[in-house]
Amino acid sequence: MHPPRIPVALEGYPFILLAGFTTLVAAILGWLIPTLILLVVTVFVVYFFRDPERVAPQDEDALVVPADGKVILVERVFDERFLKEHVYKVSIFMNVLNVHVNRIPYPGRVERVIYTPGTFYSADSQRGALKNEACAVILDSQRGRKIAVVQVAGLIARRIVCWAEPGDQLQRNQRFGLIRFGSRVDLYLPLATQLEVAVGQKVKAGETVLGYLP
Repeated sequence: MHPPRIPVALEGYPFILLAGFTTLVAAILGWLIPTLILLVVTVFVVYFFRDPERVAPQDEDALVVPADGKVILVERVFDERFLKEHVYKVSIFMNVLNVHVNRIPYPGRVERVIYTPGTFYSADSQRGALKNEACAVILDSQRGRKIAVVQVAGLIARRIVCWAEPGDQLQRNQRFGLIRFGSRVDLYLPLATQLEVAVGQKVKAGETVLGYLP
């Protein structure tokens, strides 16, 4: 039996404690309106850092989406930065109401983790995709094909958290990081992938099938 788990990301605790403490001080001082406002802020921070359990599909060929949000791009491109080959690129935009914990789409070994400092344009823009701060996890899948999962900071998001390290053997649906307060995740997938998502589709990390890698 697995031990009970608090469904809040560990990285959110400092923000939650700060918001809660500030709310408590305002309440003790008898400041009604500030207390109510701070209470709303505290509830929002707890909601933002929620980290619910997800059940991955059983099909071993299935890739799952790495982030909650909306698919904003599906196209075939030549990836010059990470895989150096023709791939499918799929982009998922996370707004401030989405779960921001990111998950591994397919089992594999972490070959590289590439952090790139950058700017903070809107995450759903082309300029943001190319110039914003980013962290890429390059996975060597169990079937010898490589996958890149790239966390991209946004206009408000100023902190990418990535727990993956080179050499790690990761499983599908395993948590590997998060991005604070609005952002996007880009995937670069082998052309052999049979995609199952479309632009405009709402998806859930770890559960929604992104495609199949036969």
